[in-house]
Amino acid sequence: MKTYSKTDTLPTGRASGIITEGCMVLEGGGWKGLYTLGVMDYMMLHDINMRATVGISAGGLSGVGYVSGQIGWGARVDLTYRHDPNYVGAGAMRKDHGVTGFTYLYRDILKEMPLDKKRLMNPKRRLAVGATNMLTGKTEYFEKGKCNLSGAIRASATVPFVSRPVVMHGVPYLDGGCSTKIPYRWATDEGYEKIIVVKTREWDFVRSEEPIKNSRLLYRKYPEFIKAMDRANAEFNRMTKELKKLHEEKKVFVIAPSKPVTVTRFEKDMEKLGELYWLGFQDAEDCFEELKDYLEN
Repeated sequence: MKTYSKTDTLPTGRASGIITEGCMVLEGGGWKGLYTLGVMDYMMLHDINMRATVGISAGGLSGVGYVSGQIGWGARVDLTYRHDPNYVGAGAMRKDHGVTGFTYLYRDILKEMPLDKKRLMNPKRRLAVGATNMLTGKTEYFEKGKCNLSGAIRASATVPFVSRPVVMHGVPYLDGGCSTKIPYRWATDEGYEKIIVVKTREWDFVRSEEPIKNSRLLYRKYPEFIKAMDRANAEFNRMTKELKKLHEEKKVFVIAPSKPVTVTRFEKDMEKLGELYWLGFQDAEDCFEELKDYLEN
C-alpha cells in the first residue's frame, strides 16, 4: 500500500491548553484538505487553539484533530491510509456506499491512531460541521455535544454523485460544500470578532458558474438541492471577493495557498499530498507574526 515517504517527519505531540478567543473556519476540498492540516498543525505547535472551529466537508474532519489537540494526527491518517481500499476505494463503497470508509475509520483506523475523545468533547471548545439538507437545499450546522458528531462529520463529507446520502432523523444530507464552500458566515452569525479562515484554493482561483451537469437527472426528487448546487460556485466566487476585502480591512484573517494547488479532489499521488501539507505548514509560518498582530489588536 502506497504511503507518503516522509511520514516520519510529520510533527507530533499535544497542543497546549491555551485557548484563543475567536473562530477557525475551514473550507472543504477533498484531498486539498492536506493544506488545512498543515496549517492546523503549525497553529497547535504555536498555541493558536481557537475557542470555536467550523468546517465544511474535509474541513469538518480536519477540525477534529485540531480540537482534540493532536498534532499530526489528521495528516498521519490521510498520508498512511489514502490507498487502503477500505478507507478510500472498493471496500468503502461496499461498506458505506461512498468514496470514504467512515466505518473503517471509526472502527479500525482509530484503534491504530487513537483519537483523544475526552479532549475533543471538552465543552470549553466548540466544533461545528456543515452538511447540506437535500430537502431544503440549505446548509445545516451540527455542533459537538448537541448531535451525533460522527454521523454529522460523515454527512458533511459525503461526496455527491458517487455516494449515497446520509440520513439523519429522516432527512437526507450530502456534502456541505454542495451549498456552502467556506462557512465563515457561521462564525459571524455566532458573534465571533476574531475569525481565521483557511482556504484550500489560492486567492486567484475562480469556479465555473455553469449549472452542475447530471444533477437534474440524479437528484430530480430534490429540486431545492439542485438549486443549491447550481448557485454554490457563484456564491464561492462572491465570497472569495468578500473575504479578500475583509482580510485587507483586518476584519478577518485569511490563510490561502501561496501557489496554485494542483492536487485534485481524489488525488492519488502521495508525494503531492505530502507537499501540500508542508505548503500549509510553511504558509502558516510565513504569516504567523501578522496573524498574532491581528489576534492581539
